[in-house]
Amino acid sequence: MKLFDVYPLYNVTPVSAKGMVVIDDKGQEYLDFYGGHAVISIGHGHPHYAEKLKNQLDKIGFYSNAVQNPLQVELATKLGKLSNCEDYNLFLCNSGAEANENALKLASFKTGKSRVIAFKNGFHGRTSAAVAATDNEKINAPINKQQKVTILPFNDIAAFTAEISKGDVCAVILEAIQGVGGLDEPNAEFFQAITKLTKENGALLIADEVQCGFGRSGKFFGFQHHDIKPDIISIAKGMGNGFPVGGVLIHESIEASYGMLGTTFGGNHLACAATTAVLEVLENENLIENADEVGNYFKEKAKEIPQIKDIKGKGLMLGIEFDFEVGDLRKKMIYNQHIFTGGAMNKKLLRFLPALNCTKEQIDIFFNALKEEL
Repeated sequence: MKLFDVYPLYNVTPVSAKGMVVIDDKGQEYLDFYGGHAVISIGHGHPHYAEKLKNQLDKIGFYSNAVQNPLQVELATKLGKLSNCEDYNLFLCNSGAEANENALKLASFKTGKSRVIAFKNGFHGRTSAAVAATDNEKINAPINKQQKVTILPFNDIAAFTAEISKGDVCAVILEAIQGVGGLDEPNAEFFQAITKLTKENGALLIADEVQCGFGRSGKFFGFQHHDIKPDIISIAKGMGNGFPVGGVLIHESIEASYGMLGTTFGGNHLACAATTAVLEVLENENLIENADEVGNYFKEKAKEIPQIKDIKGKGLMLGIEFDFEVGDLRKKMIYNQHIFTGGAMNKKLLRFLPALNCTKEQIDIFFNALKEEL
């Protein structure tokens, strides 16, 4: 049997990793400024994280959600406190796509409606309603296109008002900072206007925090830069530091019922241990504050390079834009400089998504290497 060929692969085979360093099968070290799509939030193999997972595995790794699991309660309590979202309830699942599927389903249950408003260049996953709300024709199959989704531009309040006022919208879903789309973000005025209009028209606002959540933006959640309160928040990627975990924060005004949502693997013992460890490291090592500080340092260093035409994002969720496509530059950074970076739908944008304990010294190494290749 062969693998189904869906990924164009770089000729690198990682076999171990520690902190910000990935080591391949030839012993070559790479600085990881991409974190596997923003997944590695506290560094590869963090000792507290590794110990917590190993200890949990020695006890029990998995059982279904048909029994009590106090680790889920512990996780929800810690997450609510650290994120300042104690008036939400937590549903645990396995991935960002699954989190957004459940968020959209909840909104439809709650409102009795089915149309979704999403935004240009948004990315919400590769399954069912999540991919239907994703602005990428290439990954939407005919079965997905049956979903009722309207894609709008950011910061166009008139267009949004016209659509939301039709009365058939169950959910408005958006990323505070776009990931795959290229680090674009709406302004605070737009965020606040759509929050108000969504509520007035009987729909629910879903903040997709799958990539920019868990401290990556310099606040726990990206929407917290704009003084709004979504009805539902989807999370994944950095919450497990590589362990497959996803979740949905559901405002306590949305009532649960048995059978409304469900999952086999979501919230298992190992997933809870992984996520709790991440929260503990974020808090104990002040990594959210570090993301903000080091992200600002990155922006100052980027301003020194004339080839960089724009700097996007917040915290350690950043993009630098050039006047040329960056595919070849990414390859040079990997093969010549031994540095991982990311791409985006915007082919002229280099994405930068390191672990939140990235240092200013590592930022200097990145920019020295970038200058060599430019």
